[in-house]
Amino acid sequence: MNEEFLHFIYKHRLWKNSIKLTSGKKIEIIDTGIPNYNSGPDFFNAKIKTDDTIWAGNVEIHINSSDWYRHKHDQDLSYDNVILHVVFNHDKEIKYKNGQDIPTWEMRFDHALYNNYSKLKNNDSDIPCTNYIELIDKSKISLFLEKLAIERLKEKTEYIYELLSQTKNNWEHVFYIILARTFGFGTNALPFEQMARNTPINIIRKYSGNIFVIEALLFGQSGLLDENADDEYAAILKKEYDFLRKKHKLNPIPAEMWKKAKIRPVNFPTVRIAQFSRLLTNFHDLFSVATNISQAKNLKKYFETEPSEYWRSHYVFGKHTEKGTTGIGSGMSDIIIINTIIPFMFCFFTNYHSADPHEIAISWLNNIKPENNKNVRVWKKLGIIPDTAFESQALIQLKNNYCDMKKCLDCNIGYEIMKEINKL
Repeated sequence: MNEEFLHFIYKHRLWKNSIKLTSGKKIEIIDTGIPNYNSGPDFFNAKIKTDDTIWAGNVEIHINSSDWYRHKHDQDLSYDNVILHVVFNHDKEIKYKNGQDIPTWEMRFDHALYNNYSKLKNNDSDIPCTNYIELIDKSKISLFLEKLAIERLKEKTEYIYELLSQTKNNWEHVFYIILARTFGFGTNALPFEQMARNTPINIIRKYSGNIFVIEALLFGQSGLLDENADDEYAAILKKEYDFLRKKHKLNPIPAEMWKKAKIRPVNFPTVRIAQFSRLLTNFHDLFSVATNISQAKNLKKYFETEPSEYWRSHYVFGKHTEKGTTGIGSGMSDIIIINTIIPFMFCFFTNYHSADPHEIAISWLNNIKPENNKNVRVWKKLGIIPDTAFESQALIQLKNNYCDMKKCLDCNIGYEIMKEINKL
C-alpha cells in the first residue's frame, strides 16, 4: 500500500459507500477538495458534513494514522486547519494542539482496485497498460491527448521564459539559444546551447551573410578546430577564428563536451554545426518571420538551404566522401518548427498579440506531419496512430511524463483502465 494509491481512491471517490469516523460518527464528503502538489496538507478547501454542520478545510492522507506524528505535522501550523484525516490503518489516536481528537476516517475500498493498480505499476512494458488499453474507447484517449499536447507545449515555454528572465527579455537572443539547442537533437543539446551562449547573437548578426566567417566563429567556439589542425579547411577556419576570438574576446567551449560515439554521420556535431551556420546567415529574416503572425506560413522556406561547399563532400574535417553533409531536410525542419519555433511563437504572441496563442499553436501543429521517433512508434504498435504533430507531441508527452514515470494514477487513460478492469 502507498499514499499515492490512497490519494487516487479519495480523489475519485472510489471508496465503499459507508463513511464513518473512528469515533463512530457518520460523515458526508461534499467536496474532496483540490489536490495539493506542494508542501502542506494533501487536499485544500474540502467540505464535509457531520450531523447538520458543514466544515470547510483541508484533508491529510496517510497509510497509518501514526504517520501524522512521524511526519511531524503536529509541529507544523499549516496542518492546524485539517478537518479530516484519511488513513488506511488507524493505529493511533491523533489530536489537535488543544487536545481534541482530529476527525479520522479509516477508508475502505475494494482491494481488487489495488491489485489492478499493482498490475499496471509492475508491468515492465514500455507502456504499462499495454494489455488493457484496448478496453478504452478511442474517443476518451483522444480527449486526453488534447490536454497532453498543450501540457507539453507549456513545459517547453517554461524554459523559454526562464531564458527571457536571464537575458532581460532579449527575444532575439533567446530565439538564437533555443534554435541552437534544437540542433543538438538531445544528445548534443547542451554543448550546442553553451556554444551559442558563448557566442553572442550581436556578433553573429554582425557577420550575417558571410558563411565562412560564421563557420569560423561556430567551429572555433565549439572547440573542435584544435582537434583537426592537419586539415587545410580547418586550418583556414582556425586562422580566421583566432583573429575573431581576439577581436571579440571570445571563449570556446571544451571539445570534450561533444558526444560523438554511436552517432550516425548525419548527426555528427560537425554536420549539425555546418547546417546551423548556414541557417544563421539568414537569422535576421527567420527571426522576423517567427515574430510576425501573418508571415508564419513562410517559415519552412528558411530551412531549404545547403551547407557550404566543403561540407557537401565531408561529414568531419579531413575525410572526403562522395556524399557529404546535406541541407536541412523537410523532416528535420519539421522537428525544429515543432520543438523550437512554435513554442517560441506561443510565448511571443502571448505577450505581444491579441490572438489566442493556444488556438494558433494548435492550428500550426495540426498542419505538420506527425513525428516518427521511437516514442511514437511504441504507440503505433498499440494501434494509436497520430495523424498530425499535435497528436504525436501528445503521445511523446504521455510516454515520457506518465508511462516512463509509472504515473498511471495521474493519467486519464490509467484511471479509465482501472475502472474497466475492475469490471472484469
